[in-house]
Amino acid sequence: MSAVTTTTTALAATAAGELPQIRRRRRLSPGRPLPAARLIGPLVVLALWSAASAAGTLDPGAVPAPWTVLRTAGHLWTGGTLATDVLTSLQRAAYGFAIGLTAGVLLALASGLSRAGGALIDGTVQLNRAIPTLGLIPLFILWLGIGETFKIAIIAIVVYIPIYLNTHSALSGIDSRYVELAEVQGLSRFAFIRQVVIPGALPGFFVGLRLGVTGSWLGLVVLEQINATSGLGYMMFQAQNYGQSDVILVGLLIYGVFGLVSDSVVRLVERRVLSWRRTLSS
Repeated sequence: MSAVTTTTTALAATAAGELPQIRRRRRLSPGRPLPAARLIGPLVVLALWSAASAAGTLDPGAVPAPWTVLRTAGHLWTGGTLATDVLTSLQRAAYGFAIGLTAGVLLALASGLSRAGGALIDGTVQLNRAIPTLGLIPLFILWLGIGETFKIAIIAIVVYIPIYLNTHSALSGIDSRYVELAEVQGLSRFAFIRQVVIPGALPGFFVGLRLGVTGSWLGLVVLEQINATSGLGYMMFQAQNYGQSDVILVGLLIYGVFGLVSDSVVRLVERRVLSWRRTLSS
């Protein structure tokens, strides 16, 4: 009988607001990820651009409307020039990126896993990092000529530096207790790299990979304006001479799409490979 009375009294007090409220747990995480969240920003920019063009706020000669740019892209594609330029740019970026990726990973492993390698490699890479990469263009033209080779070499340098720096930093940040545990367990060098080094370096590697992918497109847009006969940069340079701002915007938008898509692919691979991690983004 007393239990029933106590329960009745508690319910009445709660209804009257006399009991102290239970403190709710404060949510500090960003919340659930939104579907296609990375497209929201570009779509907002596109909507503002369209609205300003329709209202006559933007000068059509300086900033053409989005529909004008799309119409120009269609004409360039059907004319046969845009497809060739896109393919040429993709090939240059792919070759330079592959070389830079391979060099960055190998140098990071050699420098991060060996004191002798670190003494020989790390200082050299830091010196190369301090030199503006695009400032090497005149020297590379003298060394490699003015053809495709120097363009691919510059892109490779732009790519390998962030991959090396972030991978090397991740290797240096591996807890020494894991190394001691691997020694106690008697792991071989190969097993140590496979079970300890690679999982520990992957987060930093993917950060460098994303920076390298973006850097390859940034370097490409400059290099394709130097003694090139095809490519998106060449197309934009020719459009500048004739005052074709719509063609320039076509090239910039394609570069932007390439950068966004390649970064999204790297993010997707990173999410799959590092699915064991619990982070704010997940």
